[in-house]
Amino acid sequence: MAPSQDLGERDQQQPPAPYPADLENGRYGRIPNGHGSTTGTEGSGTLQLNEKDDATLRPNGSHDVKEEGQETSTNVVDWDGPDDPANPQNWTLSKKWLNISVVGLITFNVPLASSMFAPAVPQLLQDFHTDNASLSTFVVSVYILGLAAGPLILAPMSELYGRLNVYHVGNVLFIIFTVACGLATNINMLVAFRFLAGLVGAAPIAIGAGTIADVTNLQQRGTAMSIWSLGPLLGPSIGPVIGGFLAQAAGWRWIFWLLAIIAGAVAIISFFVLQETHAPTLLKRKTNRLRKETGNMALRSKLDTQLPPKEMFLRAIVRPCKMLLFSPVCLILSFYSAFVYALIYFMFSTFSFIFKASYGFNQGTVGLVYLACGIGMLLGLGIQQLTGDRIRQRLADKRNGGDHKPEYRFPPMFMAGGLLPAGLFMYGWAVQHHVQWAVPLLGTLIAGIGICIISICINTYLVDTFTMYAASALAASAVLRSVFAAVLPLFALQMYNKLGLGWGNSLLAFVGLGMWPITFLFFVHGEKLRKNPKFQIKF
Repeated sequence: MAPSQDLGERDQQQPPAPYPADLENGRYGRIPNGHGSTTGTEGSGTLQLNEKDDATLRPNGSHDVKEEGQETSTNVVDWDGPDDPANPQNWTLSKKWLNISVVGLITFNVPLASSMFAPAVPQLLQDFHTDNASLSTFVVSVYILGLAAGPLILAPMSELYGRLNVYHVGNVLFIIFTVACGLATNINMLVAFRFLAGLVGAAPIAIGAGTIADVTNLQQRGTAMSIWSLGPLLGPSIGPVIGGFLAQAAGWRWIFWLLAIIAGAVAIISFFVLQETHAPTLLKRKTNRLRKETGNMALRSKLDTQLPPKEMFLRAIVRPCKMLLFSPVCLILSFYSAFVYALIYFMFSTFSFIFKASYGFNQGTVGLVYLACGIGMLLGLGIQQLTGDRIRQRLADKRNGGDHKPEYRFPPMFMAGGLLPAGLFMYGWAVQHHVQWAVPLLGTLIAGIGICIISICINTYLVDTFTMYAASALAASAVLRSVFAAVLPLFALQMYNKLGLGWGNSLLAFVGLGMWPITFLFFVHGEKLRKNPKFQIKF
């Protein structure tokens, strides 16, 4: 029997962690997808290959592993073979998609709350006897600041206690703080509870991509990421439509009552449907069960890092920051994604003022303005679904013998990167010259197509590249994205007052044009960049 090394010993001998995409198609050899062939934990310092060792696989799922140079053996609990149905990678398709759909539903509800309140801000300011324009945008933006801070706490919590517990606790606290917003008696209370609602509501944004990476292979991941990404994009578009009419009919507090009702329904569904997907958590539970059944307290999980919870938590908090600081792949694409996402809130925070002043829309009809961008995002999703995987597979067959590379996710962005600034130019100059209202809405629709495709492609690329660390990579991106989305709208009205609507939106369009070449550069040089030894991160 060939000796098998302990996990801690492997960590000391391994080089700095490669990008996980290398594990599937890189220097470590191609590993089949969907059979649990690669396993790892975000609490560990390096990536770990779950290679088929020579140890005997026991019926209870534990390996008898003999340490090199030792006479004694250690009991290591692993999956019951490559086809173990308890491994989320081996779940049935219906079970996978049911869990992904519920995560997508939670992810949709949280961004819905970010913008649903926007059309009611003038009514709120009137009730609280203030006319501060900056305060009006801050009431909306403070929720997004909570979404920025949340992933730094919730992603590490999911590694300590599992993804399922974070979802459930986050759902309950989100309901509590949303109800508190509706009961607020002054604007300071509302701002505080809005921030807390965003903080706890960030759970699906922080760990949703990690859940998808837990259960999907390359062939399934594109569609799954599209479903998950649609929530943060479409939610802010639909929210103001509902919020505008609801505030006009029943008052701004009813917006929070409705959000609490929706969140309650989603929480009930998730409680009965969602299941744990985090492999280290599942193996830890299996280990504890086997210890009770066998009385063997020496059993330990194959993915047990043997780190104290405090150190695991600190490592998990630091990891997204290290990705942003030391990985140009994560940093550059997160900046692009953050700018694109911030545009949604930049436009949405000013629609009420612009279309009321320029076109005489009332509080109810101004909510319909937000639909144009939302329709554009739905069109973008359709385009991505029809073309994304086909292009990826065609490139893999033509260029790489059928093997996938993360860079094959970029081609849909070639078009989308141009549609975004084109839509901004059309929107800005149409409202500047009071062109018939359908024209600027067409501009926001075109921009919405670009926003959706760019966001989905970047998110999926990050998951493909940082497979085992997908939750951390998307948490890093979410933090930057939410900070941009919270801060940039604060200066929207001031920018429009100084530059005008035409040149103000043109400035945003020029920034988008400047970022467009990133797509082509990463398509050509992305693989070299992520495999460059200078940028290999040791966690």
